[in-house]
Formats: sequence, C-alpha cells, structure tokens
Amino acid sequence: MLDIETGSKLGKQLNFIIEIDKVKSILRKAKLVHEDRFENDAEHSWTICMMALTLHEHADFAVDIDKVIKMLLIHDIVEIDTGDTFLYDVARSGSKVKEILAAERIFGILEDEQKMDLMSLWIEFEQKETPEAKFAAAIDRLEPVLQNYLNEGGSWKANNITCEMVLENNQDIKNGSKEIWEFVLKLCDSAVEKGYLKRSLNDTGEKI
Repeated sequence: MLDIETGSKLGKQLNFIIEIDKVKSILRKAKLVHEDRFENDAEHSWTICMMALTLHEHADFAVDIDKVIKMLLIHDIVEIDTGDTFLYDVARSGSKVKEILAAERIFGILEDEQKMDLMSLWIEFEQKETPEAKFAAAIDRLEPVLQNYLNEGGSWKANNITCEMVLENNQDIKNGSKEIWEFVLKLCDSAVEKGYLKRSLNDTGEKI
C-alpha cells in the first residue's frame, strides 16, 4: 500500500489498483499458446476481454459489450486470496464462501459506492442469469478449451481429463452461444481423434 495519506477517494482507488496488481502473479492451470509457461490471471483477463470484443456477435442474445468486458476484467480478482481452482477439481464447489470473502475484502478497499458497483458486477457474473453474465461465462470457459487443444492436450492430459468431462464442465459455453458450442463439440471430436483427449474414462485410446 502507499505510504502516504490515503484517506481520500483517490488514495483508496490507487491502493485498490496496487492490490489487484497481484493478479499478475496468480498462475492458472493452462499454458500459453505461444510460450511454454502457465498463464497468469492478468493475461487470462486481457485475452478473454479481447475474445468477447471480437466474438460478441455470436452471443445468443443482444449484450452490452462494455458490461461484459467489465465483468471479465474483475471476475478473477478474488483469486488474489483464493488462488486459481482447477475447473475439474472436486473441491471447487466449496470455494464459493472464500471467494465472497475475498471480493468483500478487495473491493472493500474502495469507497462504498464504487465497491458496491464492482461487487454487483461480480455477483451478477457468478450468478450467470443475465445475457451479459451468460456470455461472459461462455467466453471465460472457451479460452482454456482453446489453450488445451492448441497445446496438444496440455492440462487435459496431465490430469486425465476426458471429452465427456470437458463437455459436462463447460456447459456455460452452450448457455451463452449455441454457435460457439457447436464449434467446441467439433473441437473435442478433433481432440479425441488427435489423441489429446480420451472420449471417456473407459476409452483405451485404441483405434477401432
């Protein structure tokens, strides 16, 4: 935090910016497409914002793209406190309380009005009920699917993830864009053909 008087609104906003700089050091479970290292949360947020900006015409409904981008910029800030949880981790469902506490702490650095604005956006994203939240969630899920495919299985192979598991755990894509979901179905079929994914846990990988 800044070691000068920070009681002003500006001081609180600057301290918030300094705090969220920590997302640059939160590593995710998928590697970058063009570099052999794990992506961090800041890189993920930037990428999915660009994806949303580029792909929003494929949403199943009209969306306020500015609102979508705001959601995508803030949705993983809580991982400063909680860390990144692997999508396929069975313990993932128990992380919600920790995330709420993290959101309260981090957004609470700001004055009440701005805190509540960001908390409201974060909660809307988590609930995935509005058009913007549904599309934002779809894009958030799409990026690691693309990364793992382009990395020839990446964290899928490392964690024995199957095509069935990818489709079951990425329904948010289907809920935001049927067109993008159809692409993901084809991509998973291709991943199975290339040996990046097994079809199911019973799949031996042998050609029939």
